[in-house]
Amino acid sequence: MNSCRFPLLALLACAPALAQPASPPVLPASFDLHRPDIAAFIQEVTQRDGLKRKDVQRLLKEARPQPKIIDIMNRPIEKVAPWWEYREHFVNAERVTDGAQFWAEHRESLERIAAAYEVPPEYVVAILGIETRYGRVTGHYRVLDALATLAFDYPPRHNYFAGELAQFLVLVKESRLDPLKTTGSYAGAMGAPQFMPSAYRRYAVDASNDQRRDLWGDWEDILASVANYLHQNGWKAGGPVLADTRIEPEANFQLEPHGRGLELDATVDSLGAHGVKVDLDVPPETPALLVLAEQPDGPAYRVGFNNFYVLTRYNTSTRYAMAVHDLAQAIAQRVRAATAAVAP
Repeated sequence: MNSCRFPLLALLACAPALAQPASPPVLPASFDLHRPDIAAFIQEVTQRDGLKRKDVQRLLKEARPQPKIIDIMNRPIEKVAPWWEYREHFVNAERVTDGAQFWAEHRESLERIAAAYEVPPEYVVAILGIETRYGRVTGHYRVLDALATLAFDYPPRHNYFAGELAQFLVLVKESRLDPLKTTGSYAGAMGAPQFMPSAYRRYAVDASNDQRRDLWGDWEDILASVANYLHQNGWKAGGPVLADTRIEPEANFQLEPHGRGLELDATVDSLGAHGVKVDLDVPPETPALLVLAEQPDGPAYRVGFNNFYVLTRYNTSTRYAMAVHDLAQAIAQRVRAATAAVAP
């Protein structure tokens, strides 16, 4: 990609919805850089991140509001779909088959990288399967447009996305990304692992040693970056992830609404004292998190452990983390069966 046509790019760098939108709000064709909040953003990033004001302004002039993104953000599938329906979408025969095939195609790199970062390969594969169907669907929104729309026209999470927009500006300065051509999800996540700009800067790895961190086309970089993300967030090798439960008739417990209380604030023993029995042989003092896992016939519950909590650092949804776990287990089972079938 040739970025020399754009003044900012010459300075910065020279790659590469599952919701029903409502009526979109009326937004202008471009952002008004004189708006107080946008002017304040420009002032902040130029002072803090070492970017030149005129160059930030040139790039933001190229950003275009995307009303559809606002609608999607208001109805993410993690919040509107019950667990059983969410699971059917992400954990199905096609995604398991594709995951096993992906593992076979990248076996040497995958298993070497997984061993180096002490993360089971099936979880790396499952994350890629859920995020982008193993790299095939990485998003069609310009990252610049998505982040600017959410930073400037989505008040509920303005601070978060303003921070990610600032991280994106820094990322293109220190990488080979073309900010006018880089595409991603409606939330601004990029590449096969769907890293937000801050995660890209912090966790992406140049595993192929070609002096760039390519999360679109370099599978060494992609696999190592996902494994590094889990490793850096505290994955414990050999530790449990998720377990089913048996709820005693006299059970007495309360569960935070979905998406809140994602902390390991209980233990297997304390859950048992409230009538929640864990179907896994782990020490009673093991930190745990009670998770709602709705079924068509009513509520059900599972228990997550430290490594489950790590999965929620990738996406702060217990449904997402459960889907990653279930898909990982199904893929691993398929791979083991295929290996056993060809073994002498």
